[in-house]
Amino acid sequence: KGIVVAIADGVSAAEAGREASEIAVKGFISDYYSTPDSWSVKQSAHKVLIALNRWLYGQGQEFLDAEKGYVTTFSAVVLKSRSAYLFHVGDSRIYRLRGDSLEQMTRDHVAKISAEQTYLARALGIDLNLDVDLRVLDLEPGDVFLLTTDGVHEFIDHRQMEKTLLNSSDLESVAQSLMDQALENGSNDNVSCQLVRVEQLGQETNEDVFQAVNQLPFPPELEVGLKLDGWRVLDQVHASQRSQLYLVQNEETGKRAVMKTPSRNYVDDAAYLERFMLEEWVGRRIDNKNVVKVVEAKGRKFLYYLIEYIEGPTLAKVIEDKQPLDMSEVIALAEKLVHGLRAFHRKETLHQDLKPDNIMMDGTTPVIIDFGSVYVAGVDEIAANFERERALGTLDYSAPEYRLQRPRNEKSDQFSLAVVLYEVLTGHHPFGGPYQTANTVSDFLGLKYIPAYRRNPLVPVWMDGALRKAMQVNADLRYESLSEFLNDLKHPNPEFLRIEQMPLLERDPVRFWKLAAVGLLLTNLITLVLWLS
Repeated sequence: KGIVVAIADGVSAAEAGREASEIAVKGFISDYYSTPDSWSVKQSAHKVLIALNRWLYGQGQEFLDAEKGYVTTFSAVVLKSRSAYLFHVGDSRIYRLRGDSLEQMTRDHVAKISAEQTYLARALGIDLNLDVDLRVLDLEPGDVFLLTTDGVHEFIDHRQMEKTLLNSSDLESVAQSLMDQALENGSNDNVSCQLVRVEQLGQETNEDVFQAVNQLPFPPELEVGLKLDGWRVLDQVHASQRSQLYLVQNEETGKRAVMKTPSRNYVDDAAYLERFMLEEWVGRRIDNKNVVKVVEAKGRKFLYYLIEYIEGPTLAKVIEDKQPLDMSEVIALAEKLVHGLRAFHRKETLHQDLKPDNIMMDGTTPVIIDFGSVYVAGVDEIAANFERERALGTLDYSAPEYRLQRPRNEKSDQFSLAVVLYEVLTGHHPFGGPYQTANTVSDFLGLKYIPAYRRNPLVPVWMDGALRKAMQVNADLRYESLSEFLNDLKHPNPEFLRIEQMPLLERDPVRFWKLAAVGLLLTNLITLVLWLS
């Protein structure tokens, strides 16, 4: 989560300003570190500040004028990996000293009424809505961040402040000197400042990864009947160049599980090892009945992880066996898969490889498996001196943005979900074979979507419309949320019903001209037969 440095200054006109500033700093630090590890700095800080602001605003309603209640400025620096994240509202300030130059990194949120009179335009607790400035800076060793209240920076000239910082490397004495100067210059306001120096950048190295791995060596090659840490191998479920899956049973409890082991081909590959360890890390942080659960491996002496064993078939097997699902069952399936994907998205994590093979059917309950391609925002923003694996899901189901090198987000998982549902309804891919070879924008725009109701007459036109929208090549044209997509799958959207009412020439011009050509051919044949007779 990084290192947090924060300062707040209760507004002097506010009767509970001192309490507000204390709540802001203590609350931010405590709640920031309580947010999920998988969240990015931006997501974590934003959620916490919104909650703090609403609480302070609510408390301030006991005063006749809310602006005289729990109101405070707030500025924070979060140092994570090789970046500094600055969050700021009000007229406290954040400066950065780099080399011999001191630079103000925030702007004061004040409005001038006259040359002598100003008022605070933004602060925590002043309004129900909060607008926070965010700035992200690259870090360098030796960077010094200075946080001050207006009782300091309004009474010291910028050049004098810079000179004071350059005169000594002892941050404690520098802080004391700045406060003394402000008081000597007539400051009658809160005099607070804070300094932090970056001695060394946080960076994950090959050695860091290998050190973690060396604590758990690669397991030997396993065969049916062998035991590993008290787990007996019953069967090999799957094997590839990258990993192996085994059905195992605990000899003490009799519990069955699936063991995933890394391939020895990658014993010296830092990027592969990081991703393998990330799979278990993600699985432990997602708790949802529609997502496979990680099983605790007590006394583990080798590098592997365990997931719960689900006896049912994969959704791919259900489709292959052509087991019929009526519309209500498909809707129920979609609803449960949406619940599973939301569990990922709430952790600012993308699954990135949703496909029928990665969905196990536990009776009628779909369970999403395989964390091998996940994207985690909070991990991705940590720098590494090796190139991370950018896992790409199965081509048939992955959204176009992966191949077009465009930003990926929750709408990318939405695309994959729509393709899966289309295949459940029709047994086919919505764009056919050409989708797998598409690599450019023109390739994707040239693809022909085949309506689901064309392949399965039981599919309502409005349901096909929802699937088509969720599979737009341009992610901006897809649904803003999975709940909107699910709603249109369950309830007829009038916009999609109009498609059915359109003339065939407008709805499907290719089909119209094909039918017209067939009709013309039949007419000519009948005319020819009549003429010959």
